[in-house]
Amino acid sequence: MTDNLISHISDEGMRKICKDALVSEANAILDFSETCKDELLDAIKLIEKSTGPLVVVGIGKSGHVARKISSSFSSIGKLSLFLHAAEASHGDLGQIGKDSVVLTLSNSGETSELFQVMSYCLGNDIPMIAITRDAQSTLGRSAAVTIAYGKLTEVCPNGLAPTTSTTLTLAIGDALMVGVTHALGSAPEDFHKLHPGGNLGTKFLKVSDLMHGGDALPIVAPDTPMSEVVIKISEKSFGIAVVVDGDEIKGVISDGDLRRNAKDLWSLKAVEVCSANPVTIQADHYAEKALELMTNHKITCCVVADENQSLKGILHIHDCLRAGVTS
Repeated sequence: MTDNLISHISDEGMRKICKDALVSEANAILDFSETCKDELLDAIKLIEKSTGPLVVVGIGKSGHVARKISSSFSSIGKLSLFLHAAEASHGDLGQIGKDSVVLTLSNSGETSELFQVMSYCLGNDIPMIAITRDAQSTLGRSAAVTIAYGKLTEVCPNGLAPTTSTTLTLAIGDALMVGVTHALGSAPEDFHKLHPGGNLGTKFLKVSDLMHGGDALPIVAPDTPMSEVVIKISEKSFGIAVVVDGDEIKGVISDGDLRRNAKDLWSLKAVEVCSANPVTIQADHYAEKALELMTNHKITCCVVADENQSLKGILHIHDCLRAGVTS
């Protein structure tokens, strides 16, 4: 049991307050999902067809939401930028291009700092999308597409601090971004190009990005004496040797294979010691899948092969871990 957060409110009471806030905001999103009509579709089509940047405009709490929405669109490859409404009339209106679409956020639709943006867009035939409470507000009437969510009850105990309205606005922005992603046909590889760092970057690393090839590979012929195979394993430092006949993989020799054949090892050839049908993966698969494969089979190396089982490389589990890949 934690100490009371506030002396006159019990822990259980505070838990209920927090739960009620979450439920109220979640219900606002659910209610809107059932009542929204073609406005979302019209907005998605407008954004998808535009050749200029999507300019997302807001101020105050709506400005913070606008900045996140803009960032989300940029992450899918749709050029986007955030415009602070108060800075617009001091030169930043120049960020709005003639081929832009302007997405403007305002709960009331009457925020005075937005009027210069609205006037500029109307005067230059630049289409606006509005996300607002009231379709009949100045912003709502000025926009080519108005997404109006109606009057909401903010979960703030005073009913004043933007809470439910900003949560819903953010969710609507996400819905637009998801719709545009489908419209543009963006693939995971496209997302990876714009997220090369962090967990998102490592998630989309391919086996080909990490594998070893060429002279680094511990390759031996089927008739190679085991005395030479052991030297090859030691030289290449993978802990295995790959037995290859021409382009065909015949098997892999691991430490376990050496131990199992220790009694007669020096009289045997590579093909007599190797384990046939080794675990393989293709170069265009994700490194995440390769790590999972090695973990499940309790091995430290995975042979990279093409669809004809021709050797292309070797991937060591340490290569994945060093790159930050997780399964």
